[in-house]
Amino acid sequence: MNKTMNKRSLTLTLCIALTLPSVAQHTYKYRVSLTDKQATEYSLDKPEQYLSHKALDRRARQGLKVDSTDLPVCRTYVDAIRRQGVDVVTTSKWQNTVTVQLSDTALMDEIARLPFVKMTEKVWTLPDSIPARNKERKREVENKLEKTDNYYGPAYRQIAIHHGDSLHEAGFKGKGMTIAVIDAGFYNADEIKALKKVKLLGTRDFVNPYSDIYEENNHGMKVLSCMAANKPYVVVGTAPEASYWLLRSEDNDSEHLVEQDYWAAAVEFADSVGVDVVNTSLGYFTFDDSTKNYKYRDLDGHHALMSRQASKMADKGIVLVCSAGNSGASSWKKITAPGDAENVLTVGAIDRRGVLASFSSIGNTADNRVKPDVVAVGLNSDVMGTNGNLRKASGTSFASPILCGMVACLWQACPQLTAKEIIELVRQSGDRVDFPDNIYGYGVPDLWKAYQSASKKK
Repeated sequence: MNKTMNKRSLTLTLCIALTLPSVAQHTYKYRVSLTDKQATEYSLDKPEQYLSHKALDRRARQGLKVDSTDLPVCRTYVDAIRRQGVDVVTTSKWQNTVTVQLSDTALMDEIARLPFVKMTEKVWTLPDSIPARNKERKREVENKLEKTDNYYGPAYRQIAIHHGDSLHEAGFKGKGMTIAVIDAGFYNADEIKALKKVKLLGTRDFVNPYSDIYEENNHGMKVLSCMAANKPYVVVGTAPEASYWLLRSEDNDSEHLVEQDYWAAAVEFADSVGVDVVNTSLGYFTFDDSTKNYKYRDLDGHHALMSRQASKMADKGIVLVCSAGNSGASSWKKITAPGDAENVLTVGAIDRRGVLASFSSIGNTADNRVKPDVVAVGLNSDVMGTNGNLRKASGTSFASPILCGMVACLWQACPQLTAKEIIELVRQSGDRVDFPDNIYGYGVPDLWKAYQSASKKK
């Protein structure tokens, strides 16, 4: 596969419990799609039983109603599936699925015959080996940071190209906004000085709830640093005053469809706790099981579970910012799921001069929607390294969070707007808005221009 990253309280308690797999090792995981929610014990009249007040307030501000997709997966159905002898890994209420793990595939024949089961699909096979985690990771940390004459440090240009610095100067640095970062791990993020001021609301691992996300892959830490770094005159990110949830959905030890089940669960968790904006610098099109590989015709926003989930987020009042992918110079060339989703901001990569990075994946979608939506600096971006020192890194993985932080600041400045209005406002601020294409999309967005445009319409 070609990931964007370099490869290798009542019902909330119920939902979290359903995501915790057994400690016992299993060989396979299957996605079980259900037919309905007729046996639900919940009601649309009492959404406070399964959504936080913050989540409900976010929807109320945008005039969005709770609907049947918000109802948790029927406990009766989940229990019946579990009684077949499998362990439940996670569920998705928006997709009405249950993901299970087992060693005997014959059990799936019994589950498939249950009257409320629509279909089943194998989504994971145990890999041959899983590398050990680095327990000595803290010894790598140096935290050698040099002061500069610029408030943002070397990260200035990747912010200024979008006039995000103007938003900051006007007092909009993300305060009061909540961003979820869904990624592969946040290696050493807890030890890096430039991230010590992060307003962290919590962490959750949907791949392995027993892991330490700070010992997993470092990709998410670098992504986080683009937004949350807050050490003036050394390095400052695009949303230094926002609050953050750190969520892990990517299993770096293998490449299977189940990672999209984890991602779906992470998105629903983010929704349930009231997150405003989500960044995900993950993308999928090939898998360890090559029969699952996507084709260009699948990039319609609805084929991949991840894309279907992403396409629902704005309807829940959440803005998703995601990376376009790094396949521009490969035979695939195209964006990756969930970048093909509807009503999301898919971000390609440019350099500091606004020139496209050769690796940046291109569109359009199979149904001919403009993708990527916009572009941001993803070539030689300034990010934090695992040793706590600043370094350069390239990929749409970093273009996405650099823009995402500024989108959160824009929404802070324009709280009267809905998620879909924010997405469209960013597109319309692009320097190619009159002639969007499948390479730059709507171009380089100007967030200050977007703010001024919205302010005139108040």
